[in-house]
Formats: sequence, structure tokens, C-alpha cells
Amino acid sequence: QPFSVHHGVNHPISLYAATKRANELMAHTYSHLYGIPTTGLRFFTVYGPWGRPDMAYYKFAKAILEEKPIEVYNNGDMYRDFTYIDDIIDGIMLIRKKHPKQRNLKNNDFLDPAVSTAPFTIYNIGNSHPEKLSDFISILEQKLGKKAQKQYLPMQPGDVNSTSADISDLEKDFGWHPRTYLEEGLGQFCSWFLKYYNI
Repeated sequence: QPFSVHHGVNHPISLYAATKRANELMAHTYSHLYGIPTTGLRFFTVYGPWGRPDMAYYKFAKAILEEKPIEVYNNGDMYRDFTYIDDIIDGIMLIRKKHPKQRNLKNNDFLDPAVSTAPFTIYNIGNSHPEKLSDFISILEQKLGKKAQKQYLPMQPGDVNSTSADISDLEKDFGWHPRTYLEEGLGQFCSWFLKYYNI
């Protein structure tokens, strides 16, 4: 089931998730106290050129080219909503044109974490099409022209088997939708990676 901004998120199962929620709560509080229009963005597994070297896709590419093993959790039977950086940027550029406004709420609305009397809102920015991790690795191998040495490990505590963004609010409010398929996006990343490292 896709993760919606309207789902309850007050029982995080990892410290990472707890820090994300804490950020949203602090931003909401500032918005409420000082009337600052605030939009929270939940990015789903962003990848692409100039990405963070500590992210899995970046570490995988580096290890594959150096012929070192990559750590693959749960036999690669995990799904992630990989979202290409250009699609993320397109979403941000649209969202920044319209600020959230203060609202009058009914009693039931207070149960929705994405709705408030403050000028505050939250959007998911994701591909809305989860891909299997093992398929992701296969595409990476193909684009780099090398096979990965895989070290299979059990799932980590606090990790989830699947992530999938419900982007319906973003589509409804801004007409946004992702345009980059995984194979195309990984191709762009690998081309950049090989050029950047002169490989």
C-alpha cells in the first residue's frame, strides 16, 4: 500500500523515521506560532548524478567498479520507490509557487497529520512505482558493464520491506507526475559517475 501524507506516522520504527517526523512537528509548530507558510516534502529514495556518496546506489556503483562486494539485504527482495533527481527538482519548483494558507478545520480533520489550521502542508515526492532491489542492481550492472559481487545479509532492524509514495495530493494540487523510468535514470547516473571518476 502506498504511503500517504494522510496516514498516521506517530509510531516510527527507526530513529531515522523518528528524526524525519520530529522535523515535521517542529516545522508545524513554527508555522502555527508565527504564521510562517511551511511546506514539508517527503522525498522517496532520490538518485541521480551528483548524489550523496553514502547512498546505496552510489556505494553499489563504486564497489562494482572496484570489484568489491556490495551488501544486499533480504536477498534483494525489497522494493524501493526510486525517484530521479530531475523529477524531484521539477516537483520542488512547482510547489514553491504556491504557499499553504491557514484553514478552518472540522473535528475529524485534526486526526490527519497533513492538515492543520496553520499555513502548513506536506507532500510526497516519489516515483509511485516501487522497483525490486535485485532488479535495480541488475540494471546498474548492465549500465556499468560489470557484475556485482553480492554479500547477502538479513534485513536490518527498523527497515521496511517496501516503500511507495502516494503522490495523489501533489498531482491534484500541481499536476506533477514523475517522468523518468529507472533504466533511463540509472543510465544518466552511470554516465555521470564514469565521467566524474574518469573511468
